[in-house]
Amino acid sequence: RPRDARAHRLAPCRRVGNVAGHRIPSKAARVVEPRSRTDRWLAFARRGYSPRAFGRHYARSTRMKELKCDAVLFDLDGVLVDSATCVERHWRRWAAQHHLDSDKIMRVAHGRPTVETIRLVAPHLPAEAEAARLDASEAVDTDGVVTVEGAAQLLRSLPPDAWAIATSGTRNTALMRLRHTGVPVPSVLITADDVARGKPNPEAYLRTAAKLGVTPGQCVVVEDAPAGIRAAHAGGMRVVALVTTHPQAELGEADVRAARLTDLQILLRGMQLGGRLTVRVTEV
Repeated sequence: RPRDARAHRLAPCRRVGNVAGHRIPSKAARVVEPRSRTDRWLAFARRGYSPRAFGRHYARSTRMKELKCDAVLFDLDGVLVDSATCVERHWRRWAAQHHLDSDKIMRVAHGRPTVETIRLVAPHLPAEAEAARLDASEAVDTDGVVTVEGAAQLLRSLPPDAWAIATSGTRNTALMRLRHTGVPVPSVLITADDVARGKPNPEAYLRTAAKLGVTPGQCVVVEDAPAGIRAAHAGGMRVVALVTTHPQAELGEADVRAARLTDLQILLRGMQLGGRLTVRVTEV
């Protein structure tokens, strides 16, 4: 706070008019707390505080949480690319063809492999054949697929062996969306083609961690769907959930929740005790 912030509590008051008891703080006492991060940093700097001290103050005052780790594992859709329009269009078209409730399908489709969603919502259909057709049509459709703000910049700031992607989509779909949006293709990309059981089973995230050579407990996962959160926790990993696809109330199992990807900072710490990365999250 500014030097005279205590004046708001301690400075004498003056009488207003002739109304007894009607008192307001004197001019010296009327202190306005700087609201922007820049203003608050300038206030700290004028008082001789270090950037580190300001960082600690800012983290406390903005509900910021830090997670130390060796690697960050990202989901793709809803985290790095926004494909919700495209995904929903294909599922609703498929639902109409089979006379199914599309709203019911959309409540469970996000974060799951296509074949497992079909088994849940239409057990009477041949799931593998239906999923193959649906995935093939989605893999060549980029209409409505856009990058999430800050995704490319964030990934390019990280060492290649410190991050990876684990998605419930197929490899063809994932690569098409990454290249279309300009989001970097990781050295480790685990898709539905690489696992026997998809999210919420932890196989995808465990396989991703193993490919990076990082123990699960030293991984932080960035997810947007309840199925992905459960998968990461089942694998012994901590989770940052983005409130981009599901309401915040449905993401309560996550360790921390953020409104958007730009509310995350990933800082390099070197090979120090507790992890070489710090994931700093401004909580919702």
